[in-house]
Amino acid sequence: MPELPEVETTVRGLTPHLTGQRLVRVSTLRPDLRRPFPVDLAQRLTGSIVTGLSRRAKYGIIATDRGDHMIFHLGMSGSWRIGNGEPGKHDHLLIDTTAGQRLMLHDPRRFGSVDLVAGDPLTNFPAFVTLGPEPLSDAFDVSYLARVLAGRRAPIKAMLLDQTVVAGLGNIYVCEALNMARIAPTRAAGDVSRAKLAALVPAIKAVLEASIAAGGSTLRDYKQPDGELGYFAKDWRVYGREGEGCECGGRIARIVQSGRSTFSCPKCQR
Repeated sequence: MPELPEVETTVRGLTPHLTGQRLVRVSTLRPDLRRPFPVDLAQRLTGSIVTGLSRRAKYGIIATDRGDHMIFHLGMSGSWRIGNGEPGKHDHLLIDTTAGQRLMLHDPRRFGSVDLVAGDPLTNFPAFVTLGPEPLSDAFDVSYLARVLAGRRAPIKAMLLDQTVVAGLGNIYVCEALNMARIAPTRAAGDVSRAKLAALVPAIKAVLEASIAAGGSTLRDYKQPDGELGYFAKDWRVYGREGEGCECGGRIARIVQSGRSTFSCPKCQR
């Protein structure tokens, strides 16, 4: 599933092609993805001017001069394509701009979503209301993490995947950050020392920033808007590397937590 770095890469890739552009045509090629497209999507967006793009958690946000915000989630296999050709089988939303470019939302498995929200999406979009802070923001620091994890018996990995604790983290980057900070993914969150949390916060930020710089990690069908693949996968420390060596000299192991694969090094992660 595209995670925060992939969505951030997507938003940055779309920005120069959409910001300041008038949308001369917006059309859907099927009635739904994971849920139906907004019935008035084309009517409200056609003719509007894009004023900016942003991201919240794993969602991309396209703002217009009419006060509307189109919020997209890439689901399991979604990506945007930029070109002038005809849509393919798995292109489900088309946007044409005054610059003559066509942007197509491509989603073979159709687990993504598109919503349209009037006004401030941070307060008017239900999925955003309960989200925790952005992991790359100043609000996500050691003091915050220590406070929110105090007394919690759930595994630290599960707590970091809880979107009400921190927004946008997914399986890959939590595994990577826990390895970098030398914390066992099974350790009760409330038992992680403040010193370990002081290593974990910058590890999370570093892993995300490195992945964004590399264009994200390519899983299944994910591509950047220009068609390039993300290359952070070649730098994975532990994810997908069961049985291989950790930099500490130990062996990377795989376990299953809440139905998801967890990769870690039992030697150095305590």
